[in-house]
Amino acid sequence: MSYSIFLLRFVDSELVALDIERFRQVTEPYVVVGGPEEGFSQLRAEDGGEADLYHEFHGENGMPCVTATHFASGAMLGVLARLAAALGASIVSQNGWALIFHEEERRHLPAELQENAVVIAPTADALQAAFDAR
Repeated sequence: MSYSIFLLRFVDSELVALDIERFRQVTEPYVVVGGPEEGFSQLRAEDGGEADLYHEFHGENGMPCVTATHFASGAMLGVLARLAAALGASIVSQNGWALIFHEEERRHLPAELQENAVVIAPTADALQAAFDAR
């Protein structure tokens, strides 16, 4: 894909930190370059698809955001969807629309994201369908 998505976790419309250990658990099997402490991870999925992840780690304050760029369709979309779900994060596009995994998450989004947020399953096919629909 030629655009960016952001994994962001909201509680009562406020941005909250992502769990670094959950990030590490989900991404570790796919990391080919970098890691959480380096602020960059290049991932490669089992079908060869890759993604570049940018993430700032603020010690005890965790990670405010994960940005995914240059990501491939296929298995990598499944990795990204599972990562977002494991982090309790929404997937927010650079165009300003959001994907969530449970309807009850909608109320936590900022007002400008709530109305058009779409609930999807944390799978590659569901994420691809959401991209195709936009």
